[in-house]
Amino acid sequence: MSNDGDYVWRPIERGDAGSWSRLLAAIQSADRSWEYLTEQVLLEDWDDPDCDFERGSVGVFDGGTMVGYGGLIARSAAGMLHEMRYRGAVHPGWRGRGIGGRLLDWAEVAAVPLHRERYPGLSLSLSGSCLASNAAAVALYAAHGYQPVRWFHAMERDLSAALPSVPEPAGVDIVGFTPERSADARLIRDGSFRDHWGSVDTSAEGWAYHVAMSVFRAEFSFIAYSGGEPAGVVLCHEYDAPADADKGRDLHVALVGTLRAYRKRGIASALLVRAMAKGRTAGYATASLGVDADSPTGAVGVYEHVGFTVHHTSITLTKPLLA
Repeated sequence: MSNDGDYVWRPIERGDAGSWSRLLAAIQSADRSWEYLTEQVLLEDWDDPDCDFERGSVGVFDGGTMVGYGGLIARSAAGMLHEMRYRGAVHPGWRGRGIGGRLLDWAEVAAVPLHRERYPGLSLSLSGSCLASNAAAVALYAAHGYQPVRWFHAMERDLSAALPSVPEPAGVDIVGFTPERSADARLIRDGSFRDHWGSVDTSAEGWAYHVAMSVFRAEFSFIAYSGGEPAGVVLCHEYDAPADADKGRDLHVALVGTLRAYRKRGIASALLVRAMAKGRTAGYATASLGVDADSPTGAVGVYEHVGFTVHHTSITLTKPLLA
């Protein structure tokens, strides 16, 4: 813990989850971003095997108010390069005071020992992201030596609008997600994303954590089999909106993937329509998802075909830390 006279800097603790959630709500309201997480969901981060809150997190406190935060997320696998991720932000009322820059400075120092412990001898880079419309955040990253490397779209769809007629592809069976099929879903996820930028295979511990999260909605998640073999998957989440939000329930499509051998057969579209149809029946008002703007599989076009449109775009920026 440190005290610079104005703020207290210390690792984020479980007891801070409420303050952290309120900070994210203030940021979401000001920036119109998607990132708002309830206290309950944030508490689950302590179970994430890729997070180390004691050494890889920091909260900035002004009195009893959390006014900024930073956190490091290791990758579950690495080749010659470990691409560690940083997430962090500053309360709108405390911006322009140098807190954001100090958070980045902290992250670059804290990342090194965590990296060396997990992947000794490998190179290290650190990446962060911000809304493309947030000029101040983009400039802050640039001033610290980060270069933009990728753009991601957040897309939304009104579920009250008619869904397209998408028949199930011939020879393909779409079934609901169950714990017994979880290993098939993981196999599809890893295989379908190996040709995507920045993707690494999931660990058994990491996969177990993700499918046990309280936001996971198994009843709106499906797996496609072709000839009895795993072929495609869609997994959905539901996140609560801030108390002052005037939108209904949103079905968030957290993952869509099709193994290379089964692409171009309409499997992803069929999975999406199945999930959205069931979600609409259950009372969801919208559906949302995130996608790499330069997805090698043309995913943006697939999502547009079933009615999604771009809501906002974020930038991922990266800086090498260890060669």
